[in-house]
Amino acid sequence: MVREAYPIGHVRTPYYIRGKHGVIERLCGAFPNPEELAYARSGQPAQPLYRVRFLQRDVWPDYAGQPLDVVEVEIYQHWLEAEEHAR
Repeated sequence: MVREAYPIGHVRTPYYIRGKHGVIERLCGAFPNPEELAYARSGQPAQPLYRVRFLQRDVWPDYAGQPLDVVEVEIYQHWLEAEEHAR
């Protein structure tokens, strides 16, 4: 799940995807944190970057396309939270 947070400042996680549930498609690697780099800081330690797949109908409630259409977004690890399995 993507953290549902709205901090002030430079943020690289799209607003529309916050609080949404997805599936990690792959690990893209580890990179300096761009949210820190934007403020002329080192961006260290490097953060894992994941490509996360979301069903479009879960992102946009009024989505009228095919039920299995997806959108994939690259999200840094510090924006991801483990989903609770006790439902």
